[in-house]
Amino acid sequence: MATLLHIDSSVFPDEASASWSVTAAFRKTWEEQHPEGTVIYRALAADRVPHITAAAWSAGYATPAERTPEQSAAFAARVGLIEELEAADAVLIDAPMDNFSIPPPLKAWLDSVLLLGRTAGETPSVQGTPVIVAASRGGSYAPGTPREGYEFVQNCLEAVLEGTLGLDLGFIGGHGILGAGAEGGGRVPTTATALKAGGSLRRPRRAKRAVATNNRWAGGLTLPRLRDGRAA
Repeated sequence: MATLLHIDSSVFPDEASASWSVTAAFRKTWEEQHPEGTVIYRALAADRVPHITAAAWSAGYATPAERTPEQSAAFAARVGLIEELEAADAVLIDAPMDNFSIPPPLKAWLDSVLLLGRTAGETPSVQGTPVIVAASRGGSYAPGTPREGYEFVQNCLEAVLEGTLGLDLGFIGGHGILGAGAEGGGRVPTTATALKAGGSLRRPRRAKRAVATNNRWAGGLTLPRLRDGRAA
């Protein structure tokens, strides 16, 4: 039975978020294709993962016998998140740009699931798992644009999701694809438009991988269209 891990990180609720609207469409299609499948859903803005503490961090480098009660409790919370990621056959993440970077709730989740010797290292336990990221921005941060140097969303997620966790990473959105408005204001494209967003991605090889991953997830079906005029 297939399992999808769906991570929402936008601080804007539901349809007030462009990236939420795109991931919701992808999830709907995935559920139609996997009627017996399981979705693990985390809305990080509402059910926040605590930011990493010294106890939670150091517990990863200590044996169970060496851990204090505080370390054991903090580490158990991390392990719960890691096990959700390891159980997933596919991962879906919304990652709107917040002040030029990823949302703080997403950073907290990434810090918790990145564990050297398990999910990170020579043989990450989640290596090869496909992950789709819906990235929304209020404008373009592509090479050659005035804000090129302010792109810290895709760069960060490439380094963590692909470079460290070994996930099979693809992006929907890219630079300016989700309209002229930032999160909380603007227009959302149709899902078909989002699927063609590979051409806007920073590197040609990433564009090809993004489209390939999207097609694998879509299974050749036409994804549902998002209503034009919805708040971004």
